[in-house]
Amino acid sequence: MSAFERDGLLQRGRELYTRNLRPGERVYGEELVREGSDEFRRWDPWRSKLAAYLTNGASRLPFDHPRRVLYLGAAHGTTLSHLSDLLPDSELFAIEKSASTFGTLLGLSRRRANLFPILADAQLPERYAADVGPVDFLYQDLAQRNQAEVFLENASSCLVRDGSGMLMLKVRSVTQRKPTAAVVADTRELLTRQGWSVVDQRALGPFSRDHVALVLRRT
Repeated sequence: MSAFERDGLLQRGRELYTRNLRPGERVYGEELVREGSDEFRRWDPWRSKLAAYLTNGASRLPFDHPRRVLYLGAAHGTTLSHLSDLLPDSELFAIEKSASTFGTLLGLSRRRANLFPILADAQLPERYAADVGPVDFLYQDLAQRNQAEVFLENASSCLVRDGSGMLMLKVRSVTQRKPTAAVVADTRELLTRQGWSVVDQRALGPFSRDHVALVLRRT
């Protein structure tokens, strides 16, 4: 059995699938396949950075069955819906500040009981920390200059001491003036100074150009 299978993923060649929490339902038009008595949804790496991370050589998921997850920048819920499949017994709190996008998340949460969307700005965790409570895993996918600082603020406000996280670093949202390697190095240095270690770093091309995934643990 592969690590992916242990994590509840189906792998066919380079393609990944998650066991559908809502059999018969698609979220974004993805392919549905049968494997034994189970139905699986294709996890598109062109539309999900976490799928791109796994497709680009990661040996397993960046978490180990967290009870509670805080997702910053959930957008329309593509990746979130696959996390919902993978973590059916977990509580997934999704922060999104776009009111128009938030409507899609609300609709998704009505069909998936483990999703809890919150309309809020991820730069202001003090406004939702009490509603979220302590979480075991922090996942961030934001297009902002201060991405590392936002991660650190939310970790300080919401993440348990032995919790872990994943930062999808959007390099060109940080700056257009530095090469990708320099931005990643600066981000790693900041996180290290604040007590974090990078346990895995993986570029997400060709699926997401100038994006780098950082899997993080407190030191």
